[in-house]
Amino acid sequence: QVQVVESGGGLVQAGGSLRLSCAASGSRFSIQTMGWYRQAPGKQRELVATITSEGSTNYADSVKGRFTISRDNAKNSVYLQMNSLEPEDTAVYCCQATTLVGAYWGQGTQVTVSS
Repeated sequence: QVQVVESGGGLVQAGGSLRLSCAASGSRFSIQTMGWYRQAPGKQRELVATITSEGSTNYADSVKGRFTISRDNAKNSVYLQMNSLEPEDTAVYCCQATTLVGAYWGQGTQVTVSS
């Protein structure tokens, strides 16, 4: 059973920074793409950023230039450095890890940005 666990959320003032971490474990297959998604109250879940095992990245337009995704393949871990946070970034941030046989989600971590 693949487990995905996030950490690093919290409360921060607008303009501040947070770093989210996510680790996947228990997979029989290699972890391919890892990514961060978020869901704000009353809104649909949206992609924030993804990174392949080769290091190719993809970002939502709303976070380009402010957020940076990175990963450590040896640890099956992915990180999201979030700078210049805005109240609109407030959401539950969920990590996803994909393998050849499926996609796995963590429980999510709350990020709250106060104005």
